[in-house]
Amino acid sequence: MNISVRKGTKEDMPSVHALIYELAVFEKAPNEVTNSVTDMLIDGFGENPVFFCLVAEVEKKIVGTAIYHLKYSTWKGRGIYLDDIVVTESMRGKRIGSLLFDAVVKDSRKMNAKQLHWQVLDWNEPAIQFYKKYQANMDGEWINCKLTEDQINSF
Repeated sequence: MNISVRKGTKEDMPSVHALIYELAVFEKAPNEVTNSVTDMLIDGFGENPVFFCLVAEVEKKIVGTAIYHLKYSTWKGRGIYLDDIVVTESMRGKRIGSLLFDAVVKDSRKMNAKQLHWQVLDWNEPAIQFYKKYQANMDGEWINCKLTEDQINSF
């Protein structure tokens, strides 16, 4: 099987969005997806892009994606935040996730990132084991915090 990883394009966003929805179903939260293909076109390819996207293809069909963006640490400086790696269920276990993760690490190096951050759900044992192969630090000390769009708008 020939797997290629490349930068995502505008034309890829419908397939990437479908993978995002597939991940939401896997994580038992399909109703949480409010992002749209239109949003992704603006946010990734508009005047001020806010994310980077890689896609994995097999026989010209997109079967995986990695979405990441710049972050900044007051202590360390420039960093990358990997928001998600998604591989369609039928293609899992074929090293596609590894190829995508490796490409994100390489992009992080090219961008002079001092750190690469991401999250993994505590019940997603296959993903935890995947990241342990990279000797990733699993930090149980920090608590994730967020405000939702509604909370921001009602502030």
